[in-house]
Amino acid sequence: MINKGKTASLLAASALSVTGMQALAQDAQTQSELDALRARVEALEAGKVGTSGGDLRIGNTTLDVYGYIKADFFYDFDFELGDTANTSEIGEPDNATSGTFGATVRQSRIGLRTSTPSAIGEIGGQLELDLFASNGTAELRLRHANITIGDHWLIGQTWTNFQPLDSYPTSVEFDGPVGIAFARVPQVRYTNSFGLQNTSFAVSIEENVGGSNSNDPIFTGSAEYNDGTFLARAAVLYGKAESGDVEVDQTGYTLSASVRPWEGGLFQVNYVDGEALGPYLIGAGDAIVGGEANDVDGFTVEFRQDIGEKWNVGVAYGEENYDLPTSTGDLAFTDKETVHFNVFYKATDDLTFSAEYFYGERNDVNSGRDFDASRIQLAAQLNF
Repeated sequence: MINKGKTASLLAASALSVTGMQALAQDAQTQSELDALRARVEALEAGKVGTSGGDLRIGNTTLDVYGYIKADFFYDFDFELGDTANTSEIGEPDNATSGTFGATVRQSRIGLRTSTPSAIGEIGGQLELDLFASNGTAELRLRHANITIGDHWLIGQTWTNFQPLDSYPTSVEFDGPVGIAFARVPQVRYTNSFGLQNTSFAVSIEENVGGSNSNDPIFTGSAEYNDGTFLARAAVLYGKAESGDVEVDQTGYTLSASVRPWEGGLFQVNYVDGEALGPYLIGAGDAIVGGEANDVDGFTVEFRQDIGEKWNVGVAYGEENYDLPTSTGDLAFTDKETVHFNVFYKATDDLTFSAEYFYGERNDVNSGRDFDASRIQLAAQLNF
């Protein structure tokens, strides 16, 4: 977090020294400016300026620093799955283990939001980084970098409009269940309402995700109803995928719903179907196999329940089914399944402890066998 006292003192020291150089020529005016500056510095030190809606105010812009520190500890029983419980590692001979302990802090992240009033509406900015660089190293990686204009326009990188973010299942491990879209891409998005309460729609032009290998843009559209108790959402996607000299249509749709049937309860489902859509999904199947578009369908279902004010428990199931196999080394899969059972304990408003049992399964079309793996994971997360 930004130290407002130090910031105020630095502002005061630099501004007072400059103003002091001018004092010999403009005593009266300078004294007035000094008085105003002292009043502002005192307000900053007392936390009265720039603390409404953000950590710091610079001119008309409010800045808010946010993020969390997260430490994960996990034990893989059958195959080493890495920091993200990667289901493509299941069954691979090089990953076989009789038990492996691992730990990571790479999910920790930090972000900055800005807000500036203007004649065309509130101008917002977001820059967010985490530590999930490539090759298992803890290096900064860009997650979000976008500009919002008023309530309607977003320009920059954020979640794809195709992803059902409001009904995404909760997990302790990083990815969550297979059977759901998951991608952050540069885009231009327009959002508005249908003129009806609790409804909205959005359309976007987006960069294609890695693995689709296309230079053509992606077009998406979504419509959502959300009154806080019941949610229904539909989204569609159209673009191209390429592999070598082969280009195919990349199309898909998602249908999502969630309901809070009683106090503290949550039930939600997501269904996805499409062609050449694998690079958008957690299971990450190939978009094109043997010169043909690889059709896929998947779904997730989740139930959660609050237990008192401190505890929350949940279970989520996910599944993906492809028409054509994707090679991951010695094995090639068409089907994947995952189960997440987790418990969260809110020790304070900002500190949460969690535990999760993960089970994953995938097939191998080469041998006709099914392989499975399980993991236990514990975590501590401090939000700021």
